[in-house]
Amino acid sequence: MRIVPYLVFGGNAREAIQFYADVLDGRIEGILTFGDSPFPGMPEEAENRVMHAQLTVGDSALFFSDTYPGQDHRPGNQVAVTLLVDTVEEAERIYTALAEGAQEIALPLQQTDWSPAYAQVTDKFGVPFQINTVPADQA
Repeated sequence: MRIVPYLVFGGNAREAIQFYADVLDGRIEGILTFGDSPFPGMPEEAENRVMHAQLTVGDSALFFSDTYPGQDHRPGNQVAVTLLVDTVEEAERIYTALAEGAQEIALPLQQTDWSPAYAQVTDKFGVPFQINTVPADQA
C-alpha cells in the first residue's frame, strides 16, 4: 500500500504544481485538464482547470487537482505534507522557498531535540508543511 497526499486547489493547481516541482526538485508526470476529459458539456471556465496531475519526488508522489467551477474550496490545515530531508542545507533551501510569501510560519527552521533542522510553514497556497531533517546515518 502507498499513501499519496492529494492536494486540491481553487483554480491555481497548475501554478502550485510548477512551484512544488521547482522547490522539491520533482518531476511532473502529467497534467490532465477538465477540458481534456471525455465528459460532455464541460463548462468553458472548467476547460483549463487541472482535473488530475502527479508530481514525483524521489520515490514519493503528490497528486493535484483544481475544484470544478462552483465547487466549494476552502484551504485548510486538515493535511500537512511532511518533507523528510537528509541534510540541513536541503532543509534550508526548501524552507526559504516555502517561507517566501507564506501564510504562516508556525515554527521557523531550527534545531530541535529530534532534528538538526525542523520547521512548520503554511506556504503561499495555504498548504501546511513540516520540514524534518533526518540525517542518512539516523534514518
